[in-house]
Amino acid sequence: MTSWPKLEAMQNNLVNYGVTDNGIAVIELSSDSSGSPWTEGKTSVNTYTHEMMRDIDEAVLRARFDDDVTVIILTGHGEKFFSAGASISMLDSVSPGFKYFFCLHANETLSRLEQTPKLVIAALNGHAVGGGLEIAMAADIRIARKDSGQVGLPEVSLGVLAGTGGTARLARLVGKAKAMEIMVTGRKFSFEEAREMSLVHDIWDGGIDDFHQDIIDYSGQFTLPMAASKAIGNIKRSVQSGMEIPLEYHLALERELQSDLFQSSDAKEGIAAYVEKKTPRFKGE
Repeated sequence: MTSWPKLEAMQNNLVNYGVTDNGIAVIELSSDSSGSPWTEGKTSVNTYTHEMMRDIDEAVLRARFDDDVTVIILTGHGEKFFSAGASISMLDSVSPGFKYFFCLHANETLSRLEQTPKLVIAALNGHAVGGGLEIAMAADIRIARKDSGQVGLPEVSLGVLAGTGGTARLARLVGKAKAMEIMVTGRKFSFEEAREMSLVHDIWDGGIDDFHQDIIDYSGQFTLPMAASKAIGNIKRSVQSGMEIPLEYHLALERELQSDLFQSSDAKEGIAAYVEKKTPRFKGE
């Protein structure tokens, strides 16, 4: 059985990173309420600053360029918060120009995560509010730990909007009308309500250790040799890029991605295994 990997701190000590033997990369956010590196005795609120976003960016790139990684798990340190969003104290101390470039870089980082052709699973170990939910929405699948927190985009109470992709991604995920209601009220709501609107895919019982193991076990089904990781990557590319272009162009993109797969070793393996009634063994090639 694959276990939670040993995690090591990134350069700014605000993100921990590790990879399992079967190619699951774990990106763990880790900071206190001010956005400083978490230390023993403090609550892991996992608020993000520009320094944390730079750590996330580097971790995403590391997973992207690692040929052995096929799945990325994004989670928060501790039991209470996935992430409480951007550090308000940081935002209060910087210039409007810095705030703009901070949001721009965060947008670029989450777009890089979203466009990386590897499956990204957000493991919501606790509250995912504000920018924390914005980070989670850039993942492909969101799974929450039961009774561990809430979700929401309460930025309106600060006189601003969810500017790290929140207005764009929430509207695409739950529809314009529901997204408007959530954001203009700024209300927080349960994982169960989030699941009803398909914002959260599933909710699992258990303590944090069980949650970690369950997420690793769940992610294992998308790793080699069980899953055709190249096909999963192309599915993601078609969905992420194709939704933003007219249908006829989306269909053309889909055909090109399919043509690429038809020439792959994995497609030959999968089709032959089906005909021969065998279990395919994919290589991601």
